[in-house]
Amino acid sequence: MNFIVIVSDTLRRDHLGCYGNRRVHTDFMDRFAAQSLVFDRAYSGSFPTVPHRRDVMTGRLTAAYTDWAPLTAGETVLAEVLSAHGYTTMMVCDCPHILENGYHFDRGFDGFEWIRGQESDRWMTAPKSPGYHSDPGKIRSPEFIQRHHRRSVAHRRYESDTFVARTAAAACNWLEENYRERFFLYVDTFDPHEPWDAPQWYVDMYDPGYSGQIVDYPRYDYADYLTAEELRHCRALYAAEVTLVDRWIGRVLQGVEDLGLLDDTVVVLTTDHGFLLGEHGFMGKSLVRERADGGLSLSYIPLYEEINHIPLIVRFPERKPGRTAALVQPQDLMPTFLDLADVEVPESVDGLSFSGVLRGTSDSHRSFAVSTGYLENRSAAVTVVKDQWSAILAPRDEAGSAGPDRAVDGVAKSLGGRVVTSDMLFDLSKDPRQAEDVSASYPQIVDELRNCLAQELRRVVANHSVIRRWQ
Repeated sequence: MNFIVIVSDTLRRDHLGCYGNRRVHTDFMDRFAAQSLVFDRAYSGSFPTVPHRRDVMTGRLTAAYTDWAPLTAGETVLAEVLSAHGYTTMMVCDCPHILENGYHFDRGFDGFEWIRGQESDRWMTAPKSPGYHSDPGKIRSPEFIQRHHRRSVAHRRYESDTFVARTAAAACNWLEENYRERFFLYVDTFDPHEPWDAPQWYVDMYDPGYSGQIVDYPRYDYADYLTAEELRHCRALYAAEVTLVDRWIGRVLQGVEDLGLLDDTVVVLTTDHGFLLGEHGFMGKSLVRERADGGLSLSYIPLYEEINHIPLIVRFPERKPGRTAALVQPQDLMPTFLDLADVEVPESVDGLSFSGVLRGTSDSHRSFAVSTGYLENRSAAVTVVKDQWSAILAPRDEAGSAGPDRAVDGVAKSLGGRVVTSDMLFDLSKDPRQAEDVSASYPQIVDELRNCLAQELRRVVANHSVIRRWQ
């Protein structure tokens, strides 16, 4: 088998037609889903961007032992294992955070191509002051994003100049040169992560005629700093970015088909997490605020369904298209691929292979899922999903690291106060939008899910101080 993994950062599951969306155009990904196995119960593991990639690369729940940090030399990664067994391995990536500043997530790949300019990437030095599209007070880290991303896109002219288009084109070019090899191709596009800057005709699909402020890199905060019209337009900007991503991921998927690779290639389409667009009162996926001294503080917010319930679509040549309720997580990809390649899984891996689900010999996988930021951080809260229940759990004590933490953009931040101060429980079968906390009515369920968390931490060899915080 060949293996292709496509990660589209911050791609909300509920914006894809194959997961019930009827508003946003995702024709190409939906066509792919119709040829594939669609996982209805895939959940994030380590949160957010960099920890997720670390889970995928190492096959481990890395939030149990590290925060947003460079890949270390001692960690065994998927690309080097496959390379050692005769695979040609390639990364095509425009996500800056896993390559910039010595993060070195290219380690183990035979080759990598970095599509430059996204978000924090120190690429262009002009123009000096590209300007803003809205009140800078509504923008997250306005000077930072102007200095980097806005400079990088200032000379953009065509849709083919967008990051996802350049990334998709590079992936297609690589496939044309290497399709006769046995290969592993990892494609990582940062879109639809903000800044949301799809061509205007995409935005016009969802909010034509809008003339207000364009908050395309919104502050991560409680959403009431936006007017109703601005919030509506933020949702349109995000939807436009999703449709742009769909078109160009479609080019890659079409390339796979054109090159005759469908019969011997496993193709995976997924994301790291979602994003709150006003749901639960939040904009973003955390709280990032400026301190009195000019620095930044970070507080983790609950990993609600919009964030941690992720799309996962796998085209496996031997499996008929369909859907599965098997519960899977990103760290399960590495052992699954190695199983399918008939390669021994390293002892360091704590992810669980779901090759049986792909082959149709099993209908289930994990009994519960754990989604979390770095477990040592004092503001972290953990989401545990089992059956119809989703519990958002607070640590048992106030101990834990005060930072710095570099989530969500690579910039060091102190840790602010906890947003989740007590446990919450939601019955997803009756309340999929998680509007009603029923923890007081089902304390035994909360205890059961907390025990599941402690069980998982013991299994992945988290240190004892971490386990004590969560028991």
